[in-house]
Amino acid sequence: MALADTERVVTNCTDPGSPFSEIIELNVGGQVYVTRHKTLIAVPDSLLWNMFSKKSPKELARDSKGRYFLDRDGFLFRYILDYLRDLNLVLPDFFPEKSRLQREADFFQLRDLAKRLSPRVSKDNSICEEISQSDTEEGAQQCGSSAGVETLRAISVSGATRSPSLDSRKSGYITIGYRGSYTIGRDIQTDAKFRRVARITVCGKTALAKEVFGDTLNESRDPDRPPERYTSRYYLKYNFLEQAFDKLTEVGFHMVACSSTGTCAYTSNDPNEDKIWTSYTEYVFCREQ
Repeated sequence: MALADTERVVTNCTDPGSPFSEIIELNVGGQVYVTRHKTLIAVPDSLLWNMFSKKSPKELARDSKGRYFLDRDGFLFRYILDYLRDLNLVLPDFFPEKSRLQREADFFQLRDLAKRLSPRVSKDNSICEEISQSDTEEGAQQCGSSAGVETLRAISVSGATRSPSLDSRKSGYITIGYRGSYTIGRDIQTDAKFRRVARITVCGKTALAKEVFGDTLNESRDPDRPPERYTSRYYLKYNFLEQAFDKLTEVGFHMVACSSTGTCAYTSNDPNEDKIWTSYTEYVFCREQ
C-alpha cells in the first residue's frame, strides 16, 4: 500500500532493490485501486512500467492520503488493470465505451491492448468489429475469414436498415426518478427558488436503458449488469427531465404513471424563516408491442 510519508521504510518488496512496496494503492480519477507492484510493471515500456520501475516514489504525484495519483478515467482503469494481470482482454457484453478504452490504452502505452480494441478492416475496406468481445482471438479469426465478413456484413446491413417500428416491438417499462428541492420564503412571489434536480435515476431492464439513453447513461454504479437483467442504479449524465422525456418519446415510449412524495422543513426553528420543500418523483414509461 502506498504510504503518505515517502520517507517511511518500505517493506514486502518483490525486488529488494525496488523502492516501491509490493502492494500499491492508486487514485485514478477519484477511484481507488489496490494492486501488486508486479502487475503495474507487467508490460515493459508502458507508461506504468516507466513510472514504477524507472522513477522513485518521490517523483510521482500523490493525493492527500498518499496514494499515487493518475488523472485519468477511474471507471475505465479497471479494464486496464485487468489486462495487466494476465494480458488478456475480457469485456462485458454490449460494452459502450470501447473507443474511450482504446484511448486509455494509447495513453498508458499498451500497444497490444490498443490494437485489440481498434476496429478491424476487412479486404473490402469495411470495418469489422468482434462479435464476442470476451474472446478477441476468435473474433479476429472470424473477421479474417470470408464467412465472418459475410456474417458481419449481414449484421451491419440489418442494423442500418432497422426502422423505429422494429424497435418498438421490444416492449418494456422504464422508470425515471429524481429528488428535487426548492425554497419558499416569506414573500412567495419573489423568493420562490424553483426545482433543483440533483440526479435523474433510471430503473428497468439494462438493454432497454442502454438502447434509449446510449452514451448519456452513467453505468458506473452497476457497470457489469447483463443486458437481460434489471437495475435501479443507473443515472443520467444531465439534469434536465425534459431531455430524458424526449429520449424516451423518440423510441416509442409513453408515460403511463407518475407518483410523488414531499416533505417540508424550516431552515431554522423560527417558523417565519424560509421553508425547504424536498420531493421524490417517479415517472413510469411504457413501450408496447
